[in-house]
Amino acid sequence: MSKAPKRENLLERFCRYVKVDTQSKDGSETYPSTEGQKVLLKMLVEDLKAAGLEDATMDEHGYVMATLQSNIPADHPAYGKVPTVGLLAHVDTYHEVSGKNVKPQIHRNYSGGDIVLPGDQSIVIRAADEPELVACKGMTIITSDGTTLLGGDDKAGVAEIMESIWRFKEEPKRLHGKIRVGFTVDEEIGRGTDFFDVKKFAADYAYTVDGSSVGEIEDETFCADSAFVTITGADVHPGYARGKMVNALRAAADFIWALPQDRTPETTEKRDGYLHPISVNGNVSEAKIHFLVRDFTVDGLGELETILKHAASYVGRKYGAKIDVEVKESYRNMKYAMDRDPKVVEYAEEAIRRAGLAPKRTSIRGGTDGARLSFQGLLTPNLFDGSMNYHSKKEWIPLEWMEKSVETIMNVCDIWVERSAQ
Repeated sequence: MSKAPKRENLLERFCRYVKVDTQSKDGSETYPSTEGQKVLLKMLVEDLKAAGLEDATMDEHGYVMATLQSNIPADHPAYGKVPTVGLLAHVDTYHEVSGKNVKPQIHRNYSGGDIVLPGDQSIVIRAADEPELVACKGMTIITSDGTTLLGGDDKAGVAEIMESIWRFKEEPKRLHGKIRVGFTVDEEIGRGTDFFDVKKFAADYAYTVDGSSVGEIEDETFCADSAFVTITGADVHPGYARGKMVNALRAAADFIWALPQDRTPETTEKRDGYLHPISVNGNVSEAKIHFLVRDFTVDGLGELETILKHAASYVGRKYGAKIDVEVKESYRNMKYAMDRDPKVVEYAEEAIRRAGLAPKRTSIRGGTDGARLSFQGLLTPNLFDGSMNYHSKKEWIPLEWMEKSVETIMNVCDIWVERSAQ
């Protein structure tokens, strides 16, 4: 007889997941971009099966999908009426900060004040910089040891979804419709849904559990494009270059400075858009600049792209260089889609209230898998997972906030049943 699978608590599960190196890699030609993601995904298939989701599988692209079947009895007024709800989280971690050999630190009964991380004592989570941390006095705070990020983005969401599934299993009288679970890859490098099969996932509505502070629900993202600027110069021997050389590298430097310096990530906030150069490479003959273009409206995006084209014209004339600007669409503000059927967000707000919290509807100065999925017909707002200081060695998350995320996930499934019965 096989041994029954071990039931992990939420903290134990989360710590096990963050120890797996799933850092994604920008520019990789594989999908997913790193093999470490598959290691965790295979673990998740087994964990889902242990929780009773026998159809759990990982496809050729690394996506894991599974089904918790409805337990609504045939004589219940909601029987056959409850939409299938999807729960989604991504397994990869930020590609610019190491996720290798993560050593989670458990700070029980947090006493307030600064948290000095033991692996690198120069990394300090300062209470003066973290007003939300000050409010967590007495809670259990989880951090890395300071040598890596923690990986709460988004392994907190992964662990919270798994915990919700186990609790539904253990509370058979708590009714729920069909729930589809999905774990995705490469979200951090903007490729999380490149091969995601919405039809195969077969959910009517979904929620990513990839937000931040407790009580947040995000139904709005940036509109996002990438812009690729190519500067063609002319190289000649530098000893005889006067009047002949067109240095593409100098033109590239001038191009960046020709842009508005108050429209950058480091000078904007709230609903401001920005132009963000993320790479420059080349030589005298040719230089390439890759920009992220972000704004909450399509019109704002167009305005920023016009600025790029004006800069190309100005710098091109100044240097006698040929400058091309190519724009590629990344994703659009999911609120354009969400407003067509607002109940998916309204139910989430009610779920947060039932968890004893005040819902905070916010806009993401970034994107989620849900942005693309919403425009593919699967409306997918973003629920909080409780993790703070994403993408940083100073990442922290209270266990109590993770518990509130689990409550919210389960509450929203309750509400879909209740509303369907009316």
